Amino acid sequence: MTDTQNRAADMQPGEDAVWMELALEQARLAAAAGEVPVGALVIRDGEIIGQGHNRNLLDNDPTAHAEIIALRQAAARLGNHRLTGCTMVATIEPCSMCAGALIHARIARLVYGASDPKAGAAGSTLQVINHPSLNHRMEVTAGVLAEKCSEILQKFFRQKRQQTSC
Repeated sequence: MTDTQNRAADMQPGEDAVWMELALEQARLAAAAGEVPVGALVIRDGEIIGQGHNRNLLDNDPTAHAEIIALRQAAARLGNHRLTGCTMVATIEPCSMCAGALIHARIARLVYGASDPKAGAAGSTLQVINHPSLNHRMEVTAGVLAEKCSEILQKFFRQKRQQTSC
């Protein structure tokens, strides 16, 4: 592991929960806007350098996932598309598109809350993250505040179902 990967890996479990609470705040912003409530942060050296929430509907953009928004913001802030030494914190397991972006950005560590049995690409449905054929590996910590992360999604979709059945 490189020095920058080591710095990203140095985050402690308690810190992961603090960051995840902030990612959940982003997810709540998405829900308030009528978007699927997913939030994400990019952390480097103990500082948020990118954050985002789903904006697919707001932006009419199928790529406007929380992770992509956070990666774009972090890359712009650093002036580099490579985000070595950074940690991605996401409220849900990344999909294949987002997983591919994390790999291309050279994220050192992924921390996520809820698993996604329908589209997760860190092992739930697909194994894009740390796939043996790919040239980049990252540390993965799954299940951080998983219940809270699942709850916000379940509540959102429950409300959507109730609205359509009325």
